[in-house]
Amino acid sequence: MHVPEPIELTKGIPGQPCPIAQTLDLIGTKWTFLIIRDLLIEGTLRFSQLQKSMQGISPKTLSLRLKELEDNGLLERKVYPEVPPRVEYSLTEKGKRLEGVFIELKRFGLDLKADH
Repeated sequence: MHVPEPIELTKGIPGQPCPIAQTLDLIGTKWTFLIIRDLLIEGTLRFSQLQKSMQGISPKTLSLRLKELEDNGLLERKVYPEVPPRVEYSLTEKGKRLEGVFIELKRFGLDLKADH
């Protein structure tokens, strides 16, 4: 298993992109976050399953978010040569590395609830 190097929180260098901001730009939207969460939990899902899981998302928005995740190497789209075609989505190894972030966000959210 890959053990990541320790990283210290530091202020960024002016003019250079902040790694935290870049990550939040990628996963910070409501729908993208929910897509990743569902794929972390379920492993592989079809478009219709993702849409059903996310009440209120339009097919166009879901398609855009899936494409962004695929373009950034976080998601894999697999098309099966069937009629009608079956398309399945799953996280790549890079995408699965977000699990720790999601677990810590859940932990923090549970702590927030407990504090009230």
